[in-house]
Amino acid sequence: MDIAGSKSSLTWAVHISVLALVLLWLFPTIGLLVSSFRTADQISTSGWWKAMFPSEQNLILRADSPEMQVQEGGLYVIEGDLFEAGKKVDVSVYGVSSRAIDAFVAGEAGELNNGGSITVSPTGHYRMTHTEPFEGTRGQRIFLTATTPPEFTLDNYKNVLLDPSNSEGMAKAFFNTLTVTIPATIIPILIAAFAAYALAWMEFPGRALLIATIVGLLVVPLQLALIPLLKFHNEIGIGKGYLGTWMAHTGFGLPLAIYLLRNYMVGLPRDIIENAKVDGASDFQIFVKIILPLSFPALASFAIFQFLWTWNDLLVALVFLIDSTGETTVMTKQIVELLGTRGGNWEILATSAFVSIAVPLMVFFTMQKYLVRGLLAGSVK
Repeated sequence: MDIAGSKSSLTWAVHISVLALVLLWLFPTIGLLVSSFRTADQISTSGWWKAMFPSEQNLILRADSPEMQVQEGGLYVIEGDLFEAGKKVDVSVYGVSSRAIDAFVAGEAGELNNGGSITVSPTGHYRMTHTEPFEGTRGQRIFLTATTPPEFTLDNYKNVLLDPSNSEGMAKAFFNTLTVTIPATIIPILIAAFAAYALAWMEFPGRALLIATIVGLLVVPLQLALIPLLKFHNEIGIGKGYLGTWMAHTGFGLPLAIYLLRNYMVGLPRDIIENAKVDGASDFQIFVKIILPLSFPALASFAIFQFLWTWNDLLVALVFLIDSTGETTVMTKQIVELLGTRGGNWEILATSAFVSIAVPLMVFFTMQKYLVRGLLAGSVK
């Protein structure tokens, strides 16, 4: 048996377990952040942990269109660079057909499918020649295997957040999610604070039964109430908008909020409440000027849970926020749609996913010092 004040022999196991949990959470988050700044080609060829190192990629690029050809003596020539000026690349092999992407070594001449020749240098400079004029409206496809330097870009975020012409933009979904989350966090806190004070410090018939009912509601599955609640919302006309979603989140969040706040308020010093009543303070004055300031850790603790739940929620948004026009689409639904329509565009998905977790991360780290204090409310007398 451990002596009081001494450390347990299993402290090292606790530390290792905590470290493992932190790493399990941290690595995917860092990977998502790094991937959101990478290009599609880099994501498809190497993992995020190789983002700082050169990578070998198979690229498909196009030469200039035949409109850019010039005549040099008896030859028609199209010449240019496949990469931006100043970009350091090392092309090893290339080809002009998807069946033979490594047909030619960089720096050596190769034969085009329709006659003529092509040469691609290790730096990406190309030169195509033909005795007949080049025809068509599009440039020749060139398949390259090249080692490219690390590259990071803000284009993903511009595409996701700032491009109004982009149907995949997350900006509107971001503000729609805020419109759902902020009221759905504030409303249950306001209601639960009043209810918790009444259950903790006011005497009235049936109080114990009401507390037992609230505890029982904690285990009611969310899915069990969706259909009857949706029918009720439709009957009173709030089943297809923000109001119905706010009320649904409020109803599902109230049992935990009341339980958590009531446990915290019960543990507050009784002398403060009694002295305030002796001085003539009403219950409302006691609640506003004494209970609420002292209960801030519990309020912040529940606010974290409620905000994270409503922000990441998909089920309630799909059921109660019905909109065929997409005007009220939240971020979780938007990301699901991106998975279905742009499942191969990992740079867009990574950026959208990181945008969706950025706000909850900021809220959590800003208020996490109150989380433990709020959760331990009422556990020690």
